[in-house]
Amino acid sequence: MNEQQRNPYSSKYLCKLIVEYRKPLLIILAAAAVLAVIFSSPLFITPLYKSTTIIYPTSSNSTSKVLISTTYQSDKDIMNFGEDEQTEQMLQVLNSNRVRDKVISRFNLMEHYEIKPDGKYPMTKLNKLYDSRIKFRRTEYNAVKITVLDSDAKLSAQMANDIAEIYDSTMNQIQKEVAVKAFRLVDEEYNTLWDEMHQLEDSLNTLRKLGVFDYESQVEMLSRQLAVELGKSNTQGIKNIQEQLDILAEYGGASYAINERLDNDRLQLSLVKSKYEEAKMDATQDVPRKFVVTSAFQAERKSYPVRWIIVIITVLSTFLLLILCIVAYNQSKDFFRREAEKESATKNKGKHPEKE
Repeated sequence: MNEQQRNPYSSKYLCKLIVEYRKPLLIILAAAAVLAVIFSSPLFITPLYKSTTIIYPTSSNSTSKVLISTTYQSDKDIMNFGEDEQTEQMLQVLNSNRVRDKVISRFNLMEHYEIKPDGKYPMTKLNKLYDSRIKFRRTEYNAVKITVLDSDAKLSAQMANDIAEIYDSTMNQIQKEVAVKAFRLVDEEYNTLWDEMHQLEDSLNTLRKLGVFDYESQVEMLSRQLAVELGKSNTQGIKNIQEQLDILAEYGGASYAINERLDNDRLQLSLVKSKYEEAKMDATQDVPRKFVVTSAFQAERKSYPVRWIIVIITVLSTFLLLILCIVAYNQSKDFFRREAEKESATKNKGKHPEKE
C-alpha cells in the first residue's frame, strides 16, 4: 500500500487530483461564478440601501426636576448625555411595539414590503422583515445606532431619521401618561387647600365684622382700658369694654384656631404649589429626549447584496465540494479495483493449485 492509499487527503495527493481534473474543475468553477453573478443580480435579489442614525439619550427624564426644581443636580442636567441606564431605556423603547407600530403605520410598510393583508400570517411576515431590516444597537460609547436597510435609498434615510423623532414622541407620550395622572392628583390637592383657605378667610371676615381681629392683642388692650375706666368709675365705658370682652371670650378661641389653621394651610399650599408647577410642566411640555449625533443621508450605492463576496463564497464552496467529490470518486474507484484484483488472484490460485 503506497503513501497515497494510506493518506488520501495528503497535500501531494490533493494536488495530483487537482492537476489531473483541472479542466473539468475550471469549467465547473467558471460556470459557478457566472451563475453566482446572475443570481446575485437585481433580477433575483432585491438590492438594499443602508442608512444609519446615531443618537444619545438625555441624562434626565423629568423636565421640571431640571428646570424649576430648587434642588439642582449636575448629573441630571438636561444638557448632559445619558449613561448606561438611559441607553438601556432607549433601546427598550426603540424595540417596543409602540415604536414599531408607529413606524409601520407612518411608512405603510405592509404595502411597501408587498405583503398581502389577507394572505397567510401577514403580521408574522411583516415583523420578520421589520426585524431583519431595522436594527438598533448600542455602541461602545453608550450611544444607540439606528440602522435601516431598504430597497429605496431615499426612504431608508427618511425612516432612520424619523425613527429618532418617533422615539422622542413616544417617550413624551409614555411619561405624559404618568405625568397627567400625577398632575390631576396634585391639582386636586392644591384646589382643596385653596378652597379650604377661602372658607377660613370667610370665617375670619365674619368674626372681624363682630369686632374680633387679633384676640391676644385686643384682650390686652381692652384689659388696660377697663382698668382705666374702673379707676374713673365710668359705668358706660366699663359696660362698653365688658361687651367687647364678652364677644372676644365667645369668639376669640375660634379666631385663634382659624388663624393657626390658616398659617398651616399657607405653608402646605406653598409646598403643594411647587409640586403643582413641576407636575404641570411634566404634563404639558414636550422636550427632546435625545441628542442626534449623526443624521442619516441617502446612500449612493447599495449595501446588499455584495456581489463579489457572493461570487467568491460560491466559487470556494464549489471548489471544496468538487475536491471532496473527486477524492470520494477516486477512493471508491481504487476500492473496487483492489477488490477486483483480489477476486482475480483467488480465481487464478484455484486454477493452478500448488503441488504437494
